[in-house]
Amino acid sequence: MENNYEFEKLNFNEIEMDQIIQNSSDFLDLMKKRRTTRDLSDKPIDKQVLINIIKTAATAPSGANIQPWTFCLITSEKYKKLIREEAEKIEKLNYEKLFSDQKKIDIEFTGLDYQKEFLTESPALIAVFKHKYRIENDKQIQNYYPNESIGLALGILLTSIHHAGLATIPYTPTPMTFLKKILDRPSYESPVIILPVAFPKKEAQIPKITKKDFDEICVEY
Repeated sequence: MENNYEFEKLNFNEIEMDQIIQNSSDFLDLMKKRRTTRDLSDKPIDKQVLINIIKTAATAPSGANIQPWTFCLITSEKYKKLIREEAEKIEKLNYEKLFSDQKKIDIEFTGLDYQKEFLTESPALIAVFKHKYRIENDKQIQNYYPNESIGLALGILLTSIHHAGLATIPYTPTPMTFLKKILDRPSYESPVIILPVAFPKKEAQIPKITKKDFDEICVEY
C-alpha cells in the first residue's frame, strides 16, 4: 500500500563500541548520583535552562506522534502560593485520616509530612498534564497510549533536570484536581505530576536507601 507521508534520512552517527560502552558507563555514573530531595533552595535559575529542560522532555516518543502533554512552567509567586495552600489542605487530610497504616509505615523512612515548603521555595514548578483525548473540528478524539507517552516524557524530564545540574522531587498529591482548577486547564487535560526545579540547599538531607541488585530487576533470556 502506498502512502503520501514524507520521510527523511535518519541523522545517526555510528561510533565505535568502546565509546558506546564508555558513554553508557558515564551516564550510569551520573544517574546513580541522582537523588530526590525536598530540601530545595530559592536560588534563581535562568529561564532558558527551564525552557531547555521542557523542550528536552518534549522530544519523547508518543503514540502516533500526538504528543499528548502540556508542561506548565510556573514561576509566579502567586500561583506557587495557591498550589501550596491547596496541596497542603489535601495532604493534611491524607496524613491525618486517609492514609492506611501500611502506607504510613512504608513512607516513614522519608520523614515527610503534609507541609510542602518546596512548592513555594523552589524558583520554578513544572506541572505536567496528560491529554486523554483531543478536540478536532469540534469532535472529541481519543489519543493513543497517553499513559505510556506521558511516562516516557516524564522519564526524560526527570533525567534532563538532573543532567542540567539541578534537583527535584516528583510530587503527586491525591487528588490533584485543584491543580487543573488553579491553572485553568481545559477539560481534556488531566494533572499527572508537579516537579519543583531548584538547586538543593547546602544542608539538604536525603534518606539512606539502596537500589535492588541487577539480577532482581532484570531477567535475561
